[in-house]
Amino acid sequence: MMGLMMDRPLLTTEILKHAVRNYKDTEIVTRTVEGPIHRYTIGDSNRRIAKLANALIDMGVKPGDRIGVIGWNTHRQFELYYAIGGIGAVLHTVNPRLGPENAAFVINHAEDDFLFYDTTFAPLVAALKPLLKTVKQFCALTDSDHATDDALIYEDLIAPAKDTFEWPDFDESTAVAMCYTSGTTGDPKGVVYSHRALVLQAFGSVLPTALGVVEGDSILPVVPMFHVNAWNTPYSSLMVGLKQVFPGPRLDGEGLYELLESEKVTYSVGVPTVWLGLLQYLEKTGKELTHLKTGLSGGSALPEALIRGFAKYDVHLRQGWGMTEMSPIGTVNSLPPHIQKLSFEDRIPYELKAGRALPFVDMRIVDPAGKVLPHDGQADGHLQVRGPWIVGEYYKATSETLTDDGWFDTGDVAIIDEDGFLQITDRSKDVIKTGGEWVSSIEIENAAQSHPGVAQAGVIGVYHPKWQERPLLIIVKKEGQNPSAEEIQEFLKDKIDKIAWPDAVEFVDEIPLGATGKVLKTELRKAFRDYKLPV
Repeated sequence: MMGLMMDRPLLTTEILKHAVRNYKDTEIVTRTVEGPIHRYTIGDSNRRIAKLANALIDMGVKPGDRIGVIGWNTHRQFELYYAIGGIGAVLHTVNPRLGPENAAFVINHAEDDFLFYDTTFAPLVAALKPLLKTVKQFCALTDSDHATDDALIYEDLIAPAKDTFEWPDFDESTAVAMCYTSGTTGDPKGVVYSHRALVLQAFGSVLPTALGVVEGDSILPVVPMFHVNAWNTPYSSLMVGLKQVFPGPRLDGEGLYELLESEKVTYSVGVPTVWLGLLQYLEKTGKELTHLKTGLSGGSALPEALIRGFAKYDVHLRQGWGMTEMSPIGTVNSLPPHIQKLSFEDRIPYELKAGRALPFVDMRIVDPAGKVLPHDGQADGHLQVRGPWIVGEYYKATSETLTDDGWFDTGDVAIIDEDGFLQITDRSKDVIKTGGEWVSSIEIENAAQSHPGVAQAGVIGVYHPKWQERPLLIIVKKEGQNPSAEEIQEFLKDKIDKIAWPDAVEFVDEIPLGATGKVLKTELRKAFRDYKLPV
């Protein structure tokens, strides 16, 4: 027996329609690439999205066409999110931090027909043009007063178009967006999101046990719209009527602070390096956060020092976990009531975990032979996931993406406890094998970053003639601080097991980071490939 419900497709344009019906006067604020603050409402954005949809069709965009976008978090890229998917085309957000070679690879691999870009990236686009094989037209996301080359101009493109549009219905499994992995191991791989997947993710992410945002909140997404859909916030924000505040290209501590205060932002999302920059600005200036209540951190492990640092400003900084392949949110650390009642000190061990899975996300850990391990808070295994917004295969895949029984292997090593809390212990390729034992590089990094003189830390394994590998700790000192290697090593002795004590500490001016704030261990290994540990 089948149910007797209407069969209506789950499309991202239904989120837009819902927002216009219910939250049309809610603001969307942008610090523009040109400089000034741009301010309009959801109702205003709807009219411009309709104009853009009409303009795209006049340009010759057809359902299924891929449209590349290289841009900051602004109202213009927000408009592209809805207009491109709404006409049945595919938004391909291109990460400018991939560099010309990898950026050209992903644009050619996706076979983008058009490329939109912020003027900041005009030099990158100029370098890309000779390498691109399929792009027919380029459009600069600006107005005629700020154009820097001979590309189409966004504001001129949409100005004459009609401001109404009848959004079509189509299969909810139709592609709406695509994003490529960072390419830290081999070529970047394409993940293609369906309308259904992103709508379901939006439903899941706004639950009280996930982001927990409600109408009246104001959100500032620092996590980029050019990577993993800005953690789905362009969709989840409209679903519940949030005021959105886009930071544009200004991501430094001072710039973010100005927007957080002037726009009375209550919720923000970003990677640990962004939170670190904001915290350092607050500590340096003595300023307070009078509106921000909650921050979500992802992309890499959240150091305890950041949790404690923001607690002093009455900001609850918590973490989540996900991947490009998961649309991207998999877990959010929302503490149950019995843990919330604990003292701050007793809560810290729970706060350091990645949280519990969103509905419909199944998680398991397995040993190297594929045997499923218990969720007992002790077993450490390879993390695998499945669910309706998790990748089934990569774009133009030449090999199987899933396990034989239909799970996606994340490449993470993790522990899951009896209450469902996930703790990422390392990337499988970054675990250090020393004397037959496995050591977590993340555990050492987190412990090191709790030292008051450490701004950032990265750990890699280097060759040892007896133990096979030993940890090398690489540190960026906090401004105004000058800890010694010996001081750091002594500090760690009561923080981590003896087997994990780093054999050496080296100081650098900068640690290479990916777009999501992860330490690029591949680059650290190149820089220290000839390193010899002290005897």
